[in-house]
Amino acid sequence: MTLNSVAARTPDGRTLFENLSLAFGRERTAVVGRNGTGKTTLLNLVAGLSEPAEGDVARAGSVGLLTQAQEPAPGETVADTLGAAEGVAVLARVLAGEASVEDMAEADWTLEARLEEALDQVGLGGLSLERLMQTLSGGEQTRLRLAGLMLARPDLLVLDEPTNHLDQEARERVAEAVARWPGGVLVVSHDRSLLRRMDRIVELSGLGARVHGGGWDLYVERRDAERAAAERDLETAEREVGRAAREAQTALERKARRDRAGRLHRAGSSDPKILLDARAQQAEESSARESRLADRRRGEVEARLEAARDKVERTRRLSVPMPSTGLAAGRTVLALDEVEWREAAGRRIVGPVSLRLVGPERVAITGPNGAGKTTLLKLMTGELQPSAGRIERPAAAALLDQTASLLRPEESLVEAWLRLNPGGTPNEAHAALARFLFRNKAAHRTAAELSGGERLRAALACVMTGTKPPQLLILDEPTNHLDVDSVEAIEEALTTYDGALVIVTHDRDFMENVGVEREIRLERLRD
Repeated sequence: MTLNSVAARTPDGRTLFENLSLAFGRERTAVVGRNGTGKTTLLNLVAGLSEPAEGDVARAGSVGLLTQAQEPAPGETVADTLGAAEGVAVLARVLAGEASVEDMAEADWTLEARLEEALDQVGLGGLSLERLMQTLSGGEQTRLRLAGLMLARPDLLVLDEPTNHLDQEARERVAEAVARWPGGVLVVSHDRSLLRRMDRIVELSGLGARVHGGGWDLYVERRDAERAAAERDLETAEREVGRAAREAQTALERKARRDRAGRLHRAGSSDPKILLDARAQQAEESSARESRLADRRRGEVEARLEAARDKVERTRRLSVPMPSTGLAAGRTVLALDEVEWREAAGRRIVGPVSLRLVGPERVAITGPNGAGKTTLLKLMTGELQPSAGRIERPAAAALLDQTASLLRPEESLVEAWLRLNPGGTPNEAHAALARFLFRNKAAHRTAAELSGGERLRAALACVMTGTKPPQLLILDEPTNHLDVDSVEAIEEALTTYDGALVIVTHDRDFMENVGVEREIRLERLRD
């Protein structure tokens, strides 16, 4: 797969990237970059789902694409998704003694073993081929579609966020399957555990692509070194501009003194006028040369300053400030005593759970999908009431889910802030949103216009900048749908948060980076 001078643009004409040349072979490649740089667009170009605005894409092998979301068709079975329904039906007719001559010729006696191997690789061994896809969880559907790709054995696997919504065990299964894949792999992901298994990282931006050999940790080391170098270059350029400005001012003052001295000399001189005029012209020409040199130097250093600023802007990490909550170290923030929650039919979903948070503790709720983690968070905030047990909520809490649903799609961010902070003024809303990088017109964007990272940042701005920021922040899968830069920005913000923190996440890197001290693991219940 080769991309030659490829460009991609949005329907409104905005350039995502241009003059992009890349080649993909039998290696594992990850594409990273901020949301909006065209990562999914690049995957679609590689998979042949779209054509480049400029350049060409040459394919010398087959491609299998795994998209982020794909609704099952009505009646679609596991066998249909695996692309094996017809082959399984042929084998069934042969074994039943009902096979035609064509069936006997087409029967694939390796199919059953290959199906079993593909399902085992993604942790779905023993799954019935007749089961309807609609009865599987989103994570199970993703893994099943990956198994179908592996069964088809394309030369290049193209995967768009393959571990989103997967629990830790399923993530590891997918990462292992990718690591063992004998062909090429092209993946877009913010899962740093998966990115560590890559052979190279392609960093995508509006300027094109930069290829970094090695996995995620080596890429981060080089990226951080580049950021530090860019900051140093900017400081140097700013000093040069200041020095050039001082030199220009000194030259002006020197010229003014010479001009004044020249006028005084001319007024009192007895030299012939032609000689005085020649001297004045010579002085003017000398001053003009000095001025041109100063202008050229000033232009050069200002150009270097602009280039240094651009480089810093491209590499600088988002910075989100978190205000103090004033939480005392010994104060109880949340207490659960033998808490359970059951459905109306009586089936127990979660519990019994006992938990006490004191001071600015950091706790992670983990466990497989379907274990009731989100239900437990809703019990903590009071959105649900327990079926049994007792909950104390002495401190104000805020729940942010992965879609930041406390923001209404049609509301501007200013309107959302005013709704969530009764008694506040529009000026206070603008000031609060500006602290979270939503300045001027950006504060009037609607929630529907924001990327995943922007939505989470906006939600934090709305709940953390009121007169009394919540002393307990509860986050439900905060890293889903975020690019890696946004994940790192949220991690950095949470390290400065001085309240208590409860997180549901399958991202071990995230847990470690925000300083989780305790982990509470839930298991699926049988009753």
